Amino acid sequence: MSKQHKTAGFTLIELMITVAIVGILVAVALPAYKNYVIRSRLVTGTNALATMRAQMEQYYLDNRTYMTVSSPSIVTPCTQYAVTATTSQMPFTVGCSAVGDVPTATTYTLRATGSGVVAGAVYTVDNFNNMVTVSFPSSWGTVPSNNCWLMRKGDAC
Repeated sequence: MSKQHKTAGFTLIELMITVAIVGILVAVALPAYKNYVIRSRLVTGTNALATMRAQMEQYYLDNRTYMTVSSPSIVTPCTQYAVTATTSQMPFTVGCSAVGDVPTATTYTLRATGSGVVAGAVYTVDNFNNMVTVSFPSSWGTVPSNNCWLMRKGDAC
């Protein structure tokens, strides 16, 4: 009388099916998670612009001009709030003027430029509260015509 031993475990085909299912789940979840992280970091840039804009308006109420806002000799929103070092919590450089645009007595443009995970994202706001998405993070493609801060891939105003 021969005794048969039943072995416990997984067959190779069962293991391959499990690996394929995990691979599909990862292929779907990773891009969605990356977009979620980008969206969460974009908020820091637009919040910084909104805060700085409020400080600019307070500066104008106190001084009746934006022209001296870039003066290094006095404390202004540009010298006090300007963020130059980027971190994972604040991946934006925020400045008092867009490229080639210097504050005048009655106008200004604030600009936030992303780095790291949000590299390529550029937002602006001016004294008329025109919020513009100049460019998206590089992985999101080109920006559609807009007059708002776009916060999601495929978003429109």
